[in-house]
Amino acid sequence: EPTVVFMRKEVIGDAEVNVTEQPVDVLPIARAIADSKTLKENDDAFMIISLDALYERYNLWRRELPQIDLFYAVKCNTDSTMIQTLVHLGVGFDCASREEIDTVMRTGVSSERIVFANPCKTRSFITHAEQKGVTMMTFDNSEELEKIAKHHKCPELLLRIAVSDPTATCPLNLKFGAEPVKAAPELPKRAADMGMAVIGVSFHVGSGCNDPTAYRIALSHARNLFDIGLALGHKMKIVDVGGGFPGGEHHTSFETMAAVIRSAVDEFFSDPAAVRLIAEPGRFFAARPFTLVANVVAHTAVPAEKITKNASDAAATGHMYYINDGVYGSFNCILFDHVHPVGRPLFDQSGELYPSTIWGPTCDSLDLIEDKKMMRELDVGDWMLYEDMGAYTCAASTTFNGFARPIPIYVISERTWKALGM
Repeated sequence: EPTVVFMRKEVIGDAEVNVTEQPVDVLPIARAIADSKTLKENDDAFMIISLDALYERYNLWRRELPQIDLFYAVKCNTDSTMIQTLVHLGVGFDCASREEIDTVMRTGVSSERIVFANPCKTRSFITHAEQKGVTMMTFDNSEELEKIAKHHKCPELLLRIAVSDPTATCPLNLKFGAEPVKAAPELPKRAADMGMAVIGVSFHVGSGCNDPTAYRIALSHARNLFDIGLALGHKMKIVDVGGGFPGGEHHTSFETMAAVIRSAVDEFFSDPAAVRLIAEPGRFFAARPFTLVANVVAHTAVPAEKITKNASDAAATGHMYYINDGVYGSFNCILFDHVHPVGRPLFDQSGELYPSTIWGPTCDSLDLIEDKKMMRELDVGDWMLYEDMGAYTCAASTTFNGFARPIPIYVISERTWKALGM
């Protein structure tokens, strides 16, 4: 590793973290690492994880939505060093399974910092949650209430309602949530009859939310159900505004969403002493800190027509590249998260542009990363950089065809290290 870049190593969780003198700037670090790997004829893909970027996201949230407590959605990225840093920042965790609860509790997090936010839970997982002291959990139907009653002695229930931004990348109201006007009001009554405690309302407007007015509609329904719950004797105290917050540049900025949420909270839940607001952001934290650097392992020149599908390009040249990460690895976000990653050459962007296709390394034609891309010509052994690669990437990656996951390299600046007081 180039000594110019790193001052020393520290440990967070079970990983070594490289400390830099200046604020973390990923590009020169990526180039220095790639240069040193090339010298050793090592072409393994690597992932730079900037804990400075994670801390910036945390500070952005605290600045824009200080009244909303954070419960990080573990499913988005289970990287233990990131989770350990969030634990240290006092963040809570949204867990969907027994394994996620255990992952978080192994870091020393207490059960009250966990919300079991899966409306349709496995019976043994409910029992496990009770054994671990996790009480806060979501439900959206009466069958789930009966199941929880059988397997947990003292649950604290959040009623999940279906309010979705129909333009979200992954709308979730088709799968989860009680219809808020007719179905949802029956559920606190049913819970009261069964002697079960409902303590609040939760919703999720969809992952990759585009229309922030969905939050206002959801909060107005939540207010109504809060009042219904209070009238039935439930100690209503929590509103969970879910996730759907962008992890990077997005056509609806986080600041815009936050402004809508702040004004809706003022409108419907104006007494801060009477309600605790929580949220379950995943990609908001996870996307930005992760930068993938992959190596061109094969290259072939083809008629440009093969790439553009345009007969007039038959005489022009196009290029097909194969890199050592793909849709079965970090780029599973293409299949599972409807993402269109855009990479660039790690070194020198300039030069004549050719129609290009970037393929992953496996023997499957599904393993396509970028198509009809205009890019300068690369050689075998050159490197490509992909930014914002932390959300729904590593968490669902496989080693299909025997291709290894990229090697993680953690970086933090001296200033952030001191600010965290790790």
